[in-house]
Amino acid sequence: MYRYRSGLRFLSFTSTIGKTKWDPTVSLELNHPTLFLLEKCGSRDHFKQILGQMMRSNLIGQIFPMSRLISYSSTSDPQSLDMAILLFTHFTPNPNLYIYNTMISALSFSFGQAFRVYNSILRSCIWPDKHTLLYLLKASNHKSEAMQIHCHAVVLGLVSYGYLQNSLMKIYLENGQISLAEKLFLCKQSPDVASFNIMIVGYAKKGCTLEAIRLFYKMMNSGLEPDEFTALGLLVCCGQLADVQLGKSVHAWMERRKQVSSSNMILGNALLDMYVKCKELQLAQRTFDALEVKDAVSWNTIMSGLAKVGQLESASALFNHMPNRDLISWNSLIAGYAQNGDYVMMRELFINMIVDNVKPDNITLINLVSAAAEVGAIDQGRWIHGVVVRMGTMMDEFLGSVLMDMYCKCGSIERALTVFREVREKDVTVWTTMITGLAFHGHGRKALELFSEMHGEVTPNEVTFVAVLTACSHCGIVDEGLELFNSMKENYGIEPRIEHYGCLVDLFARSGRLAQAKDVIEKMPMSPSRSIWGAILSACRTHGNLEMAYIASRELLKLEPEKEGGYVLLSNIYAATKKWSYSDKIRDIMESRGVKKTAGRSSVVVDGINHDFEAADKQHPRWLDIQSTLISLNSEMRLAADFSVKFILQFLEVS
Repeated sequence: MYRYRSGLRFLSFTSTIGKTKWDPTVSLELNHPTLFLLEKCGSRDHFKQILGQMMRSNLIGQIFPMSRLISYSSTSDPQSLDMAILLFTHFTPNPNLYIYNTMISALSFSFGQAFRVYNSILRSCIWPDKHTLLYLLKASNHKSEAMQIHCHAVVLGLVSYGYLQNSLMKIYLENGQISLAEKLFLCKQSPDVASFNIMIVGYAKKGCTLEAIRLFYKMMNSGLEPDEFTALGLLVCCGQLADVQLGKSVHAWMERRKQVSSSNMILGNALLDMYVKCKELQLAQRTFDALEVKDAVSWNTIMSGLAKVGQLESASALFNHMPNRDLISWNSLIAGYAQNGDYVMMRELFINMIVDNVKPDNITLINLVSAAAEVGAIDQGRWIHGVVVRMGTMMDEFLGSVLMDMYCKCGSIERALTVFREVREKDVTVWTTMITGLAFHGHGRKALELFSEMHGEVTPNEVTFVAVLTACSHCGIVDEGLELFNSMKENYGIEPRIEHYGCLVDLFARSGRLAQAKDVIEKMPMSPSRSIWGAILSACRTHGNLEMAYIASRELLKLEPEKEGGYVLLSNIYAATKKWSYSDKIRDIMESRGVKKTAGRSSVVVDGINHDFEAADKQHPRWLDIQSTLISLNSEMRLAADFSVKFILQFLEVS
């Protein structure tokens, strides 16, 4: 901030006769009538009148009167901050530390402006005090700024000031610099309750629950009495750990010390959130009912908790009784129905949300698209995509990814590619989703081309390599797949995990290179999973390798003796090679061990309703209609087959 003094020169021609002399070391009482009026000032216009009176009384430019003017205009009336800046810049020739601190505090919304005032202090050879650094720290938003202030505190000998240390610890924790906060905490000779609370709450918010609990025990051992802020941090930890016993202990401790009451909304909401995260909905309901004052957070917490555990009727009842429903309320209930697979109710809620003049956000749309993808309802997915376009919603990486996933799962790979091109800022998830979609639709070459294009934008991660190796496996691109697998560690520093080895085994097995697949299994640094042996067994069926099939089935049954997959695959392999006795023997072993084959299931979406069908299941309400339709279709298929056979025979006779 630049300082000019032309205003003072403009007033210097005033006669010195009757000029008030003000000695700031002596006359610090508000005994001047104009300053007395300033203390009772109630508006900007009134302030301007007082300012004019002070100019006529030649008080302007003197340190104490200016400190009162700047203090009022910068803090008492925030709308007059522009006048405080004007007075400080042009009418305060020699500001003292109090005036500087007042301006830094007033400009704490902008670190740049506050720091320029701080630089003026240093140039004026005035030593900052602890308040200066505290106001400056309030203006900082980034780790680098806090570290600069920390360095100045060390140089100025102010780093031992407790409140400043606590403020530095808080901002370090908020910026994820846990180690710096810990070092500062350990430097404190006698940490107070506030210091412990800052660390406990900071640990809890960053997910370091065990560290927070250890610090709490240290706090108790040091003889300090925890307060409601300590309880707040502990409740967050209990919720993250889903440790209801510890949470109940904290609750009981709070009740004994009267740390929580029905009117303490923040602590009450934290207690409610803890019970919801621990899935103790009865205790959560009791806590909710005990709150005298409930805000939107209270209602949304209990409602979303009920929705997550499937108690949708109770959640809907709470939703209907809410005094004020916000976007979070709608999203919570929609997410609950999405989890339950009730797409019809989700759509109805979405329409009611629009009618209620609540604008959906990306989370709303992501829930709807994800639900459409799960049931394979492409018409519903396209409808939501249309809503996204009509609303002008920005296609960010999250919304773009779920739309692409929906189109891929519904078989519309071209539309998925269109969405992919519309996403402006593509992260690794967007690229991986599209590569995965291409892989499962058999477009291996396109997936590899997209992977090559990805290199110029973002760095692939572990999931990306699973997707691209799957593409190679499904399309029989063996050499390039092997080259990609070898490049993971060499070029990208990614250590192959069991999923990647599984893709490599599947790549060799599908292409008939079962010996190489077995060699990979023997050399991999971890034990093979059931999916790896399952891939070998499936390939043995395709390529008729009975010897390898026996080895794979034996290993698979060791891992999962209670699952039917290995038995069925081996039985089918024997049947395919006409070894019927062996096939029947496998079936007998299954029966003797109590292993049953899971019945086949299928589903179809009609008018947004998901209909499930299971083999030999006659419980469906329209079973008679289904049976009649199946008989009709079977008759038509037989007629078509008979016609095809007759046509072929006639063609052969003619030829």
